[in-house]
Amino acid sequence: MADDLEQFRRDTRAWLEANCPPEMREPVRSEKDICWGGRKWTFQSEAQRRWLEIMAERGWTVPDWPREYGGGGLSPAEAKVLRQEMASLGCRKPLESFGISMLGPALLKYGTEEQKQEHLPKIARGEIRWCQGYSEPNAGSDLASLATRAEDKGDHFLVNGQKVWTSYADQADWIFCLVRTDPAAKQGGISFLLFDMETPGVSTKPILLISGNSPFCETFFDDVVVPKDQVLGAVNDGWSVAKYLLGHEREMISGMGGRSLGPSLPELALRRAGRDEHGRLDDPVLRARIALFEVRSHAFAAMSERFLDRLKAGSVHPAQASMMKYLGTELNKDRHELLMAAGGSEALEWDSEASHGGAAARAWLRTKANSIEGGTSEIQLNIVAKRILELPEA
Repeated sequence: MADDLEQFRRDTRAWLEANCPPEMREPVRSEKDICWGGRKWTFQSEAQRRWLEIMAERGWTVPDWPREYGGGGLSPAEAKVLRQEMASLGCRKPLESFGISMLGPALLKYGTEEQKQEHLPKIARGEIRWCQGYSEPNAGSDLASLATRAEDKGDHFLVNGQKVWTSYADQADWIFCLVRTDPAAKQGGISFLLFDMETPGVSTKPILLISGNSPFCETFFDDVVVPKDQVLGAVNDGWSVAKYLLGHEREMISGMGGRSLGPSLPELALRRAGRDEHGRLDDPVLRARIALFEVRSHAFAAMSERFLDRLKAGSVHPAQASMMKYLGTELNKDRHELLMAAGGSEALEWDSEASHGGAAARAWLRTKANSIEGGTSEIQLNIVAKRILELPEA
């Protein structure tokens, strides 16, 4: 088995070296370098398009999904080797997608065979982009109090209501959405629907953030017709699907703690502050802060690898995703605080070409939402306290 895995590693490295375009081995400098896919997506370069196509053809956009659904059919150990070799060569992910990180696992667990065949291959090929309809103006941390309703009309549901903080709703093709199908129950009256964002009655309105960008939207549903075969799981059992998916969302958000856009912290700090006579960063306080951050970052990466291994093996504690989400969120916020400190006054610049349109400052401001999205940090700490530490109620 070990020999087979080493041979797989050699073959994988050789294939990546031969097929990953040089442009796709350069560091990701901004969100524009990330391929999201979908009907509205415009490729930033021919290399980006080619990288997605050849990885999707091999099933390596979702390497551990079954082959019959567009995946690579790799074992957890093989998928780990692929991640390691891509990281070693600096290969970018060919595709980022809420379909991959959130909906896909839920479809694999709860979907009918027809739903899997319909949606999973399109997700794997980057042909469809999904958004998440969870939060509402009066249902955030208490998500189960959601009010968007779906009335049973025989062969379809008629959906009316509103969602808020819908990430990239204006760019998405389809939405996975929690709706109330039984007003007499709370968690037990919620269903999980899938529907096209071009369905009549669906509209979106971007929310302008302090970063100057609008990744989040308000989403409105006015007499939206959704066929009943687009319910994921059982009617009125959508809360089970939602909880399962939330674990994967928190896993995805925690990954921000190990991901950096643009120059590394030491690289940027050296560029701004210069070196002392020993070749070290010529700012001892900043040097110490960056060193501590690098230690925490490596520790988090090791913990994340262990978490993924246990997740794939089905032995992870259900609440550990909350712990990872909280730690990854705090680490990502700390990284951007240090990037701003290392950049000095230049990092505050907002509009010039030299600052790439204020990329550093806008990214720093964007991280303030990390502690809210996917469940607030306070909620995550409560979950860890109750379910992992087993602390008594206050």
